[in-house]
Amino acid sequence: MLPSLLVLTFIASAIPIGAQRTTQPAQRKTSSRSPRDEALWQRALAIQRRAIVIDTHNDVTTPMTNDDYDLGGSPPTPYRTSIERMKKGGLSAEFFSLYIKPWYVAHGGAARRTLDMIDSVYRAVERHPNDLMFATTSTDIRRAKAQNKIACLMGIEGGHAIENSLPTLREFYRLGVRYMTLTWNNTNDWADAGRGEKKHNGLSDFGKEVVREMNRLGMLVDVSHVSDKTMSDALDVSKAPIFASHSSARALSNVPRNIPDDLLKRIARNGGVVQVNFYSLFVDQKTVAPQADERDKRLKAQQDALTAKYADDPERLSEENDKLEAANPLPPLPLSKLIDHIDHIVKVAGIDHVGLGADFDGANDFPEGARDVSMLPNITYELLKRGYSEQDIRKILGENFLRVFAKAELVARQMSRSISGGGSTRRINK
Repeated sequence: MLPSLLVLTFIASAIPIGAQRTTQPAQRKTSSRSPRDEALWQRALAIQRRAIVIDTHNDVTTPMTNDDYDLGGSPPTPYRTSIERMKKGGLSAEFFSLYIKPWYVAHGGAARRTLDMIDSVYRAVERHPNDLMFATTSTDIRRAKAQNKIACLMGIEGGHAIENSLPTLREFYRLGVRYMTLTWNNTNDWADAGRGEKKHNGLSDFGKEVVREMNRLGMLVDVSHVSDKTMSDALDVSKAPIFASHSSARALSNVPRNIPDDLLKRIARNGGVVQVNFYSLFVDQKTVAPQADERDKRLKAQQDALTAKYADDPERLSEENDKLEAANPLPPLPLSKLIDHIDHIVKVAGIDHVGLGADFDGANDFPEGARDVSMLPNITYELLKRGYSEQDIRKILGENFLRVFAKAELVARQMSRSISGGGSTRRINK
């Protein structure tokens, strides 16, 4: 989840990014593209139909929770995600992000907010049983594909959601949560964030216990948003492969949310996977950051007014600020810039360690050809143009993540046989 510009007043170091949009983005001029190779395009579509296509990070859960947004609603939809668009994009499985704003740390209710978001995913599946299937395992994802349904999974974004309680972590697992991003942009009481204060020199002792308990449960350890030292500590501690649900390569776009080459190599040695984020700033910081800064200056007065008006309503504040940002879009990047990140991670970490974590409905500005979930076949087409084989494309689209997920499940079974008592009951207090 990428934050609204105004909510980020809570975190001085956070970046100016949109949250959930409630209106369609303004029309943008599109750059000219070379004519499509129709034969190659048909091949891309055929691969998309055969492949298991997994997106590990989608923030449409927030409007589903706040506004009862129906994924099956009739078009046009104001969001980048709907059942119709997921089908058009060939999506097999979607991880719905349970993004918990730092506001709830200061004001209370982080765990309650997480429960509300979990409920919104259950209700979506209940509304559309012919199209959606609730999933909690790698086998479930394959079963959903066989039944021509979309597997719906959940991941917590922001470790503060567990309120420093391992029993709460276990309860979320029992409800179906299958990954947790150890931090958001805010450093919590046990892990340093990439954009937050460095208080723990990575993971605290309790933070390491959180990772071990996630391993025991079979909950994936997500290192998007964390500091480099936290990521390194997680790699040291975890017995299961870790993954980044929505991060790109820092060598190509120098922002703390992206992963440097040395840690890409360590994730590969760990057996993990990095799911590439589509957000334009994470794709090309040099181009996008000056444009975003200019927009921030131009919209500052309006942003300040919204901050004052909705100071006690973080969800509405994000929503209104996101409308403002969506009405003032940045020029789109070419899709090739996004594919460059996949190429780079393949070069540094290997073909078995890259996937897709788009961050749709968590930001406003995306590359041309990758602006919503229906456009995922464009990724496959571009990979074919660069000479990737069908086998390697299918790894990137979903098989790499499925391998990591299945390995985490295996580690959990092994740990459960060797550890009695069902895990620690430890909590920490602020």
